[in-house]
This record gives sequence, structure tokens and C-alpha cells, in this order.
Amino acid sequence: MGPTGRVCHHPGVPEPVAPRPVTGRAVLTVALVMATALVAQAFGRFSWGVVLPDARDDILGGSNTLAGLLGTLNVTAYLAGTFAVSWAASRLSLVGLVRVGLVASTTGLALASVTRNPAVLGAALVLMGLGGAAIWIPAPALSARELPPWRRGLAVGLVGAGIGIGLVFAGQLAALLRRRTDADDVWQLVYRVEFGVALAVLVASFVWLRSAGDRPAAAGGVGGFGALRTVAGWIPAVVAYAAFGFSYLLVIGFLVARLEDDAGFSSAEASAMFSLVGAATIVGGVGLGAVSDRIGRRVTLTAAFTVFGACALLLLTGRQPWVAVASVGAGLMFSGMPALIIAHLVEHTDVDTYGPAFSAATLAFGVAQMISPQVGGAMADALGSFTWVFVLSALVAGAGAVASSRLPPPLVGHRVVVGSDAEA
Repeated sequence: MGPTGRVCHHPGVPEPVAPRPVTGRAVLTVALVMATALVAQAFGRFSWGVVLPDARDDILGGSNTLAGLLGTLNVTAYLAGTFAVSWAASRLSLVGLVRVGLVASTTGLALASVTRNPAVLGAALVLMGLGGAAIWIPAPALSARELPPWRRGLAVGLVGAGIGIGLVFAGQLAALLRRRTDADDVWQLVYRVEFGVALAVLVASFVWLRSAGDRPAAAGGVGGFGALRTVAGWIPAVVAYAAFGFSYLLVIGFLVARLEDDAGFSSAEASAMFSLVGAATIVGGVGLGAVSDRIGRRVTLTAAFTVFGACALLLLTGRQPWVAVASVGAGLMFSGMPALIIAHLVEHTDVDTYGPAFSAATLAFGVAQMISPQVGGAMADALGSFTWVFVLSALVAGAGAVASSRLPPPLVGHRVVVGSDAEA
């Protein structure tokens, strides 16, 4: 607290601004950013986990390894997309990046909704992965700038809530279609509906989103690593992000297959559990983000990794109500963990360094995701079940908890306010 009654400013945080009311336009902008995250992640990436059993049996010859390979193509493209975003961040605004990503993701969804060729399906998943990176990296910053600085955790959590809404939608849509038809290509009906939604979001992004003065980022070093190294605690943050990328995908990507193949759940029952994950995701990022705004990212993130690992093991019981409890817990942590990591990065960067720094951090996350589904699919085929896949997820989550405990403590004067609000 300075002599004038102002909260002291930390050099890693953007300059303090006077409190301003949250306008209707800001609310709608955050809602649209949430919708872009829904398209990027829930539709373009995580829906593969929902439709995987049907697509595997329909056009992949029942091979978990091949299904895992297609999942790996998606996350490999996501990794490549982070390199591209690191380069493009110095040439396009944040809004421009989101629009490019929406074009790629929407095109991928269109291809997946009609193709009967595994190679073309792979190409569609590649487009979705590239688009997912281009959307997701700028989305948290676009949301954060619409809310007061001391609500960054909440702002980033709201973007994650968009993913949760999409997961619920995809899970319920798949369950509904499976009840109404026995067609082998029901998984493509899911992608067709998602394509229609994505097309509407794409149009809205050109009509509503504005750059609001943001500009292409200054150079952040090769691949953004120069900018990343300026972030306090960047090494444990990157390790935690990589641990999250590897562990969550083993659970989210193989949850439906695990419940159907190992636990004897029907397709409808397994889809319902996936929807529980999605429902919890809606509030997980918002809730943990708000908690971390009060007690700090380090404590909250360490606890989140620990709970996620416990949920992965609880899913192995294959019995209710434990599967439902674990699904809810996994969903809460699934959206909360990345929200906390991203909020840490937003806190310690500015408009010039955020894009390159987040792109660089996402490289580690992307590599972990690239390896994860292939390892999981191969383990399931080799061992005849998904048991050790979920055990591995829990072990890696434990490593993430250790890394999170090494993050720096909360910033002094984290609530960055000016004037009368500081005196209240």
C-alpha cells in the first residue's frame, strides 16, 4: 500500500487502471469468447472422445490404436498450431487469431461430418487441432481485458466454462441421437450439428468482436521462449501445464471407452457420465479461478492436481455412485487447472509478451497431449483394459501437484485498484 492509499504495483502486472463498470457489450463479448472456446476445444478436440467408440467401430475396424493415432494427429496439429500462433502473434491481433482459428475448426468439423475415409477424418482432426490452438491461446486474454484486473482468475475461468457447456452439449447430443437411431454413422450426426453451431460462432466473430486497440505482439524470442522466461515461476508453471496436458487427456479421451468396454456401461450411461464431466467443467474454472483470486494460484492448483489424480483412480471402481462422483470431480479440476495456470501467465505478462509467452508454454502442453492418446490407446490394446491408463493419469497428476507447489507465492497487492475502491 503506497502513501497515497493506492495498492502497490508489481512489475509483472499491467499498470493499474481505475475501476470501471462492466458494460453490456463486455458481457456479450465474454459470452462470445466463451463460444469460441466451445468450438475450439469442446467441439474441435474433445468431441472425439465422445464419438470415439462409434467412429472406431464404424470406419476404424475396431482398433483403439488407430483411434488413438487419430487423437494424436489432433493434438500434434494443436502443437504445430502453437508454433504458428507464436509466429502469427507478431502479425495478427488477438481477434484476428481467433477468426483464423474459427475458420480452420469449422472447416474440420464440416469434413468430419461427411467423410467415410479414415485419412480424410485424420485431416479434419488436424484442422480442428490447428484451429483450437489459434483460438484458445488468445481467448483468455480477450476475456480478461473485459473484467477488472483483480478478477483475472474469474475471467479465464469463464472461458473454460464455455468448454464445459460444449462438453455437456456434445455428450447429451450423442446420447439423444443414440436413443433415436441405430445408424452406424450416428457419430457424424454429432459433428454435423456441431458444424452448424461453429458456423454461427464464426459469423458472430466477424460481426461482434473488435480489436479494442490491441495490436500484434512485439517479438517474444524464438518460439516465444524469450517472453516466457520473463514470467516468475515459469519452469514449474510449464511443468504443471505439461502434466495437465498428459493426464487429463487419458481420462477425458478414454472415459467413455473405459466405462463401456471395462465397466459394462451402456452407451447412454457412459455418455451421461461424460456429460457430468462437462457440467462440472462449466463451474470448475469459474469457481477455482475465483478461489485462487483470494488464496493464490499455488495452493489452489496444487490441490486441484491432487483431487484430479484421486478422481482418475476412483473411476476405476466402475460402480455408482463413485463413477458419478469422480466424473464431477474430474470435470471441476479439468477446467480449473488450466484456468489457474493461464491466470498465472496473464498476471505476469503484458500485451506484448502474453501471446508469445503463452504460445511457448503451450508447446510443452501440446507435446504432452501429442504423446498421451497414443500411449493410452496402445496400453489399452496391449493390456486388454484401460485400468493402467487411468493409473498413469493419476501418477502424472501427482507430478503436476509437486510442480504446482513450486510456483511463487501470491503477489503482494494482487487486487490492483485505484482511488475510492482502494479506500473501501
